[in-house]
Amino acid sequence: MSLPLLAQIVAGCLLGGLLSLFAAALVMFGLPRRWLTYTVSFSTGILLATATLHLMPEVLESGLTPHEVFPLLLAGILGFFALEKFALWRHAHGNDAHPDAGHCEDHTHSHHHMRLDDGTLSILVGDGFHNFTDGLLIAAAFLADPKLGWATTLAIIAHEVPQEAGDFAILLSAGWRRGRALFWNGVSSLASLFGGIVGYFALERALGWVPQILTLAAASFLYIAVADLMPRLKREQQGLVWHAALLACGIAIVVFSSTHSH
Repeated sequence: MSLPLLAQIVAGCLLGGLLSLFAAALVMFGLPRRWLTYTVSFSTGILLATATLHLMPEVLESGLTPHEVFPLLLAGILGFFALEKFALWRHAHGNDAHPDAGHCEDHTHSHHHMRLDDGTLSILVGDGFHNFTDGLLIAAAFLADPKLGWATTLAIIAHEVPQEAGDFAILLSAGWRRGRALFWNGVSSLASLFGGIVGYFALERALGWVPQILTLAAASFLYIAVADLMPRLKREQQGLVWHAALLACGIAIVVFSSTHSH
């Protein structure tokens, strides 16, 4: 017997927030920083495949025409670019979350002297807003199809690892203890749970908006993969075989799950 839909949304949001936080903590606190570069390749494959093989087909099968869907997709990509450009969207997938240890130290050096109630607070607030949005996307995906919800949760976990690791690097460089940084990032990650619950009750009464929300989710995943992660992979000069293999592995996981979801 399957879990009630709201319970699945809550479980997906908790996994998407806390599991990605735990994975990032392992990278920052113990695992070699080099491993984070390989998670970028894996994340890129999952994000691209989830957007193109799961979300967009679901939207087009919902009854919307391509002339309705693709302008919204384009607007979503441009919107996420504008939000990130003006620091209203806190993905931190750019230089903040660069997996190279030396680069990260150089970039975050400028944060050593920022006030803890200023720059670091904006990081946590921005991350909380981002996680709240992730919760809304997870809820919309589950309302469309529980299997689509779990695929979306997997994609969110994949792209959260580099972002959370980047936030850790900045907070630690600002003088925060590891335990304190982990705790407050955990609190921020719980915003996804709030977003999932709000999304469930709001979208359940307006199911006609679910395809549009899924289109924006696809736009988000495509923007992160193409604008943030793939340029980072272009700069990699070592381990190219591993990067290619993990990129293909991320795509294969989504293809396999898509084959068994209909």
